[in-house]
Amino acid sequence: QVQLVESGGGLVQAGGSLRLSCAASGRSFDAYHVAWFRQAPGKEHEFVASISSRGGTTYGTDFVKGRFTISRDNAKNTVYLQMNSLKPEDTAVYYCAASTLYSGSYYRNDYAYWGQGTQVTVSS
Repeated sequence: QVQLVESGGGLVQAGGSLRLSCAASGRSFDAYHVAWFRQAPGKEHEFVASISSRGGTTYGTDFVKGRFTISRDNAKNTVYLQMNSLKPEDTAVYYCAASTLYSGSYYRNDYAYWGQGTQVTVSS
């Protein structure tokens, strides 16, 4: 199993940047595909981006392309989400999730392991 802890959220003005981190504990982190989801108040979880277990393949939704970048450092057991040009509509709780089976899945049920989330608030 793997335990995930997100950090790096906060309050930022529109146009600003944040880098989220997802730190993993447990064995064989490089066996896990990892995704970022987000959940805005009153809305369902929404897929943001994912990265394959060795980092060779990434996926991102249209609304983050050109603004968000997902990366990982398996030596540090950490996945990152660099978020630039933030918009008020990016305000949400951001979660990282891991799966040994699915790479690039948009479906939250495909990820067995989840962190507790980190709040990102973008002011206009």
